[in-house]
Amino acid sequence: MGKTFKYYDIILAVFAAILLISNLAGTKLIAFGPIITDGGAILFPISYILCDVLTEIYGYKYARRAIWVGLGVMLLAVMCFTIVRYMPPAPEYADQASYEAVLGFFPRIVAASLAAFLTGSFLNSFVLAKLKIKTKGKKLWLRLIGSTVVGELCDTVVFAFVAFGGILQGMNMLTYILIGWIFKTVVEIVFLPITYRVIDKMKQIEKVDAYDDKTNFTPFSVDLK
Repeated sequence: MGKTFKYYDIILAVFAAILLISNLAGTKLIAFGPIITDGGAILFPISYILCDVLTEIYGYKYARRAIWVGLGVMLLAVMCFTIVRYMPPAPEYADQASYEAVLGFFPRIVAASLAAFLTGSFLNSFVLAKLKIKTKGKKLWLRLIGSTVVGELCDTVVFAFVAFGGILQGMNMLTYILIGWIFKTVVEIVFLPITYRVIDKMKQIEKVDAYDDKTNFTPFSVDLK
């Protein structure tokens, strides 16, 4: 078993909640003039910041476990919504069509998120952990932004084609990807001062500053050893 930390479980719970809320919000496309994005973009970038915090403080293994827990929560939600969708509605329930219109699309969003988040988040944590070793723990700003740029690009591209392939085409798809990627990266930059303080304070409280020089970086594990 891994070491017991004071705030790890709290961060993990918030992380999982943000993933679930973002995927529900992501069923709606939003247009600001020519700019097209989805509702999940409002909150989803915070999940990458939390993933950065987990990786930087506790190490890749703890971030990896959080990613799998978050995805497990989303799968549970899909199962629940799908079962409820196909159960016969009560005679006085007049919103079955609305339920199906919103939550019927949710499994596709989660499928897209599973594919995108597995690749993007693990890549983000991997790059951050490797850069920490490379820089000997220095240049945190560069490591945070660099890992986000790589991870979010992968995440956004995969999510766009799985979730909205056939719905968005041509320039609309390209705009969606670029705007999403740039927005998420900008959020990381804007939150850098706060992220710095949180990481510094948490390292002091938890008395840990993990380096993954001997870590097995396979994503297919939840082992904390």
